[in-house]
Amino acid sequence: MTRSWISDTPDEVEHPPIPLGLNKMAVPRAALVLSVVTGIALLFSSIWVGLSAMSFLDELEASFGTTDVEILKEDGRWAWEVSLLFDTCSPREDDWEWPDSLADQDVVFLLPGEVRCDWQHQGEGDAASIVVHNRGNQSLNLVLEISGGGVIFAANSQPYLIINELGSNESTIMEINLIESITEREISVTATHISVLQAQVRMDISIFQGPEIRDLHIQDGDSVEVHYTVWDADSGEQLDDGTWIENAGDPWFSIEGFGWSAIGLDIDSDRGVAFPITDTGTSHVTLLPPSIAYGNSEGHELEETWLRFELKLERAPVMG
Repeated sequence: MTRSWISDTPDEVEHPPIPLGLNKMAVPRAALVLSVVTGIALLFSSIWVGLSAMSFLDELEASFGTTDVEILKEDGRWAWEVSLLFDTCSPREDDWEWPDSLADQDVVFLLPGEVRCDWQHQGEGDAASIVVHNRGNQSLNLVLEISGGGVIFAANSQPYLIINELGSNESTIMEINLIESITEREISVTATHISVLQAQVRMDISIFQGPEIRDLHIQDGDSVEVHYTVWDADSGEQLDDGTWIENAGDPWFSIEGFGWSAIGLDIDSDRGVAFPITDTGTSHVTLLPPSIAYGNSEGHELEETWLRFELKLERAPVMG
């Protein structure tokens, strides 16, 4: 290369080689190369993410499996029922009539259709028991959801709850809690199959405040002393009465439905210490189908009997 005629320095000193990174032409070239490489990397990354997502969805579908809708039905109905334990339920849409004899029904289901139930509460924090019956031949995975506000499931403090593997002809009971001061409100509880969204059973609940507001509300795990009276729900025959100490929720000694019937009883802060001089415990009536009464006691005289319990709280919590 010809040296500059005005320069008295060597050409390589006057025009030293410019490092690649500072060359004005090299910078856009490097950026272009880098962009191409980045684009290719992003393309492969997108393909990888897409394949991973497809693999995840395939695994998710495999985990849920494909469900034949028809096997979820019995006699044209979804094979599960939802109700409150309180003896306050009736046909949800007046599209069926209450059976004259509950025990003599020659059908798969406990009741002919969906129900609506009343819940008279004794203040914020009160509780009630919901029961789900699987009347079909398949295990069920269900999502329960409460709509309307002010009520949550006690198990997770959320308005939804997942029930896994509820076996054929099994029942499960759970507590719900009132988290607002409600004068009157309509809510609903739906039980939807986890992989067949149209497979849904609904219960409506009318909540209203009772006249006896109390400080303490019996919940799962509280030990209570109650006076009980039990009748044959069909004949009205009184079968027994007495005083009993039991765990609310899963019972220590008695039938399943009795322990869960204690949920929602109430008492003032005296806890019944001065009972019977001071009596602040509330009472309510529950209706128990055989599946949560003596239905699993083969040969028992009440194996197929629906039971109606009246519980009156005397002391709580007490030490068992």
